[in-house]
Amino acid sequence: MRDNRPPYWRQRRALEGLGAGREVAGASLIAPPRRPARPGRFFTVHLGFTAPDTESARELAVGYAEALSLLRPELALGASALSPADAWQRAERLFCGASGPDGERCVDVAGHPGFHHAPGPGGLGWGDGDGD
Repeated sequence: MRDNRPPYWRQRRALEGLGAGREVAGASLIAPPRRPARPGRFFTVHLGFTAPDTESARELAVGYAEALSLLRPELALGASALSPADAWQRAERLFCGASGPDGERCVDVAGHPGFHHAPGPGGLGWGDGDGD
């Protein structure tokens, strides 16, 4: 019966079309994808925790963000923010994020006094020391 052919019969016909037994060096029957791969998108994870006040919550949030960035270096530490659970529109940045001379971002907490600091031990410091 005609419908009882194996599912790979089209591959056989393609090989026959190229010439049975003919080796075609470097030729592939599979074409590259027509559509380019999508670029990575930015996503946010929300972690809930309890704290007695905003200042304690900020300290805990900074600790959580720094710990996660050690475990997963691809996380954007500078994008971390804190907000009350019932008011996400009132999110405040946790880290400074000031742009440095070589394109790095300051990883000190938001509103820190003094120089800005690049990530990593011994990271570059910049600024006038006045916390701008």
